[in-house]
Amino acid sequence: MGYYLNSNKICSLYESETRKPYFVDKTDMLLELIPLVEEGNNHICITRPRRFGKSVMAAMIGAYFCKGFDSSRIFDSLKIAESKKYREHLNRYDVIYIDFSEAANLSKNYDRFIEKIEKKLIADLRRAFPSVELDEDDSAVECLRTIYEETLTSFLFVFDEWDGIFHKEYTTEEDRKSFLSFLAALTKGTGYVSLSYMTGVLPIAKYSSGSTINHFVEYTMAEQPKYSEYFGFSDLEVDTLYERYLKKEKKPVVSRDDLRLWYDGYHTAGETRLYNPRSVVQALSNNYASSYWTTTGPYSEIATYIVNDVDDVKKDVALMIAGEAVSANVEEFAATAMHLSTKDEIFSAMVVYGFLNYEEGRVCIPNKELMDEFVKTIRKEKNLGYIYDLANVSGRMLRATLEGDTKTMEEILQFAHDTESPLLDYNNETELTAVVNLVYLAARDNYYVERESKAGQGYADFIFYPERQGDDGLILELKVDDTPEAAIRQIKDRKYVLKFQGKMAEKKRHTGRILLVGIGYNRKNKDHHCRVEIV
Repeated sequence: MGYYLNSNKICSLYESETRKPYFVDKTDMLLELIPLVEEGNNHICITRPRRFGKSVMAAMIGAYFCKGFDSSRIFDSLKIAESKKYREHLNRYDVIYIDFSEAANLSKNYDRFIEKIEKKLIADLRRAFPSVELDEDDSAVECLRTIYEETLTSFLFVFDEWDGIFHKEYTTEEDRKSFLSFLAALTKGTGYVSLSYMTGVLPIAKYSSGSTINHFVEYTMAEQPKYSEYFGFSDLEVDTLYERYLKKEKKPVVSRDDLRLWYDGYHTAGETRLYNPRSVVQALSNNYASSYWTTTGPYSEIATYIVNDVDDVKKDVALMIAGEAVSANVEEFAATAMHLSTKDEIFSAMVVYGFLNYEEGRVCIPNKELMDEFVKTIRKEKNLGYIYDLANVSGRMLRATLEGDTKTMEEILQFAHDTESPLLDYNNETELTAVVNLVYLAARDNYYVERESKAGQGYADFIFYPERQGDDGLILELKVDDTPEAAIRQIKDRKYVLKFQGKMAEKKRHTGRILLVGIGYNRKNKDHHCRVEIV
C-alpha cells in the first residue's frame, strides 16, 4: 500500500460516504467507465462547480478498481453489484490516486508541490515493484515506463481537483504551464495508462491545444450532457433523501419545498435539473434550510468585477437579483484565469464556479442560497452606487409597507426613480419589477420572496412568505400606467391569496396578517402611487 499507489485512503474515503444517512448511490457511473478501461488509453476530464460531488465520485472510482484492498464489503450492496461485469473489474487494477488540492495545500511553493508528488509516487513504485531495476535519478514517468516495459503492468489514474494548484497565490503562469506539461508527460502517449480520470472546477479547454493535455475528452456542465446525472442531485434523489429525513428526524422543520427553493435551479446541457448536493445534505443533517455556501475564494474575487462595474455588469446583476435571466455568451474556458475583461467572461466564471445557472444563452441566479450571497454583496459595497443606495433604503420600505404608510412608500419609490439608474426607463414592467425588488431587498432577511408565482387564476408579481411564525405576509402587484387599486383588484379577482395560504399550510406555519400591496407608475406624470389593504 502506498501514498498514491493503491492507497487505503481511497477505500476509507468512499466507505465513510456510504455510511452517511444521506448517501446517494451513483455507482451506475462505473458501468460507463468499465468499457473505457477495457479499451485502454482513455482520458476523460469532468469539471463541475465546488460541492457538486466530484471528490466522492473520484473516491468511488478509485475504491472500485483499486487492487490494494478488498472493497466488496462496500460495493456488494450497491447498484453496480447487479452488473455481470461487477466482479470482473472489482479490485483488479493498480490505481494511482492523487488529490492535487491536498498536495497544493501542504506546499509553500510550486517547486515543493511537484517535488513532493514525484518523490512519494516514485517511492510507491519502488516498493510495489522491487524486482524492477529503477535508476536512482529516474522521474516518476520514467519509472512507470520502465515498469510497463518489464512487467506489462498498466495503471489507472484518478486525479481529483486537477486545478487545485491553480488557486494558490504562489502559483505563477509559468508554474501552470509546467504543471500541465507534468500531467501530459504522465498520461499522454503511454502504453501504461488503462484510464486517466480527472476532475476539477476549471475547464481545461483553454490549455488543451498543441502538445499539452488535449488528449483528455472534457465534459462540462454547460456544454456536454454525458455524465450529468452523476454530479448533483435530481428531483427524484432529493425526494428519496427527504423521505429518509422525515423518518430520521423527530421534529422535522425543513419542508420539501424548502429544498427546492434553496438549492435547486442548476441545469445541465442535457436539460437535467440539479440541486446542489452538499447543501441539500447539510440542510437535512442540520434540520435547517440555510445558506451553506462560503464567500471565500473565487466568489470574493469575482465580486470585485461587479463592484468595479466591468463592462456595465451592475445592471445585469440587478436584473438577476430581481429574478430575471439575462443574455450571456458563456465560454467556460474564460474562467481559467481571474483576469476578466468583459461581462461575458465574468458571467462565464460565475457559471463555472456555480454562482450562476446557464441555460439556452441566458444566465440567472439559480436559487435562494445563491441569491442571499448576491444580496449580501450589494448591501455592503458602496461602490455599487445606485444599487447600493436602493438596497439600503429597503428596510425603511418594508417597515412603511407593514405599517400601511403609503406616503413613505411613494417617497422611496420616487427616490429610486430620481437616481441615475439605467434600470429606470420603465418601458415595461420588467424595469419596474427590478427596482421594486431592490427597494424590498431587506425583506429577504425574514421572507422568502417568490416572483411571478403561479397563484390562483394567474401570476402574482411578488409573494413574500414569512420565515418566522406569526409575521405578516405580503402579496404585491405592479401596474404601469394603471392604478394601485387596479393592482389590488387583480390580486383579489385572481385569488392570489389562495396560493399564499396553501403554501403556509404546507409549512404548518401560522402567519399574521396578509397585506395586499398595489403599486402603480404613471409614465406620463412620472409618479408612483401605492395602496395597502389587509385581508
